[in-house]
Amino acid sequence: MPTTKVSMPEEPKKEYAEQRRSRRAKIARTVRVRPSEPRDEHFEDLPISVNASKEGIYFTTRRETYYPGMRVFVTFPYSSPHDPMNSEYVAQVVRVEKLPNNKFGVAVQLLMTVNYSASTPGTSRTRA
Repeated sequence: MPTTKVSMPEEPKKEYAEQRRSRRAKIARTVRVRPSEPRDEHFEDLPISVNASKEGIYFTTRRETYYPGMRVFVTFPYSSPHDPMNSEYVAQVVRVEKLPNNKFGVAVQLLMTVNYSASTPGTSRTRA
């Protein structure tokens, strides 16, 4: 009986090394993203998150202006400008992926909170 050799498809090669320190939770919430550097053109993006962890958020957007290393202000979760549950962070874009249907996947690392109230000691600035 002849034997046929079937090869298994190779795992897709990951372009980026795994650098997460905490588990991700699948969570679909509105995120408010704005550039923090004056050299970047001002915009306000309101994408929906795909997942989040203590250190970062991954979201999809149609906006093409994100680039690795870009500093942004991220409000997560975001519902309205004056919601006391909003938490604002300084973050840095660590990955931008081209997705189907003219979308981009953007991963940001949360660097520091900038809340006006109730903040984590040692990692935030509280404004009076």
